[in-house]
Amino acid sequence: MFYAAATLPALHRWSRPGHAAGRSLERFLDDALAATRLPGAHFSQDEHAFTLNFDVPGVAKDQLSIQIEDAVVRIATKDGAPRQYKAAYELPQDIDAAASEARLDNGVLTLKLVKKLVASKATELAVA
Repeated sequence: MFYAAATLPALHRWSRPGHAAGRSLERFLDDALAATRLPGAHFSQDEHAFTLNFDVPGVAKDQLSIQIEDAVVRIATKDGAPRQYKAAYELPQDIDAAASEARLDNGVLTLKLVKKLVASKATELAVA
């Protein structure tokens, strides 16, 4: 199993215009992240949810296992599936598994993963 980042790292210190080391580092990281991405995998997000699309031709709904634990999504094929697929993705925000949904249409798995709303735990103190 491997983990693939869903977002690119920020390179603020090295990404100044004209900084050759920053451009080299950025190219290296882009290549490293591209190597971990699966062909046929597409990611997008809006303010409410992440949308992940995967090409899984020849795999039926009952042959897929999708698990969500906090911000980690694990996708795998079960034993007996014609193709083996196993991956885990760590997203930048926890997922609300109860509100999320998965669809398989014509060999394309679409996951709509709803972002969990973070309730503020701040307590206001009265000034004496």
